[in-house]
Parts: sequence; structure tokens; C-alpha cells
Amino acid sequence: MIAIKTKKLTKKYKDKVAVNKIDLTIKQGELFALLGVNGAGKTTIIKMLSGLILPTSGEIIIEKMNMKKEVFKIKEILNVSPQETAIAPNLTVKENLEFMAGVYQIEEKDNKISELIKQFKLEEVLNKKAKTLSGGWQRRVSIAISLINDPKILFLDEPTLGLDVIARKELWKVINSLKGIITIILTTHYMEEAESLSDRIGIISNGNLVEVGTSKELIKKTKTKSFEDAFVSIATGGEL
Repeated sequence: MIAIKTKKLTKKYKDKVAVNKIDLTIKQGELFALLGVNGAGKTTIIKMLSGLILPTSGEIIIEKMNMKKEVFKIKEILNVSPQETAIAPNLTVKENLEFMAGVYQIEEKDNKISELIKQFKLEEVLNKKAKTLSGGWQRRVSIAISLINDPKILFLDEPTLGLDVIARKELWKVINSLKGIITIILTTHYMEEAESLSDRIGIISNGNLVEVGTSKELIKKTKTKSFEDAFVSIATGGEL
């Protein structure tokens, strides 16, 4: 089954083409990494797919719904864990979860909160104010909050940015536990992260979707020795 499909998805800002006629298909339950250098168009694509901005032209179909006609229904089945940790610093972890459950009007919120506490192993930090937590814990709580509404599709924007190696690996375990359950679109600048977590990878360059495949397929296609080398080759058009 297909979770997300775009047809000639395009976004222009005056004379600048930020995203150029992208055709993309993402399967249900897949973890799809969207990679590119800064300014390549990744953020613009994520904003269009999550309904934050409208495309200039083209089509977005999410879970068989057309973004132009059913944007509010689509927003009900997705969530975003942004690059900036989306938690209230002066609230405890439990209060953050309770607050967001109220925002989304979760019917059985106590059950859902208990489920997330267990899933993300938040017991030891539950009554601590968010601002006192390490970066790794804050990111973990932020992702937990993004699952409060049981989204079918989750956008993870640079989830491990700025974390140390151990915190990053711990968060990888959390993300891996979600694979196959929900559809995840991941953006990251860490090539090891994309290679380790992703089912497939799409590489954006100058607003164009230039390659899609598994890390092994992209390494083979570019005749390189590592995924990082494959990414550089594809993103630069083989110039480096």
C-alpha cells in the first residue's frame, strides 16, 4: 500500500524554483530518508507534504486523500517532530504529555500517556522539568509527544542534531522500534544515520529528486565504497 504519492510536485518563490516537478512514492510503514545539502529543497518538500504550505503546482496524495481537497483530514493523521525540540521547558515530562493530549483532545488520554511512557522508557524523567533534561532526553520526549495522536505518518526533522554518539544511538533504537508501524519521513545530515535507519533514501539536489534507492543500491550505482561517498557523488553530480 502507498502512504504518500506526489505527481510533478513544484514550489516556486517568484523566479526561484525550490522544488521542481518531483514524483515520489513512499510505502506504508516505510522509513524514507530525504537527504540533500542545505538549500536543496528538503524543508520545502516536508512543509508541502505536512500541509504547512501549498505547492505552486502538482499533486500530493496521502493515504488516498488529495492534499488540495482534504488538507484538514490529512493533518489529523500526521504529525511532525521538528528540528527545534517541541516541548514546554517549564513543564514536567508528564505535564507536557498531558498538555498535548488535551490539545489533540485524546479520548483515552491516560491510557495513551501510559503507553508512551512505557514505549519511550520515560519513567525516570517523568516528574522532571523538560528544561533540566539532557538533549537526548528532550528529543526522546519530543518524539513521544509527536505520537500522542497516533499518526499514520510522522515527519522527523533532524531528530539527533547536536546529540552525542551515545544519545544518538539510543534515539536510533527508539526510531527503529517505530518502523513498520507508522510511515516515517526522516531528514538528517548524518549519513550513518540515514544508512542505518532507512528502508529507502531519496536524494534532493537543486530542487530535483535525483536518485531513490536503498543505501546499497546507491553505493552500487555510483561505484563508490561507502554511502557517504555515494551521497557526495550524487548530490554534486559526480564533481567531487
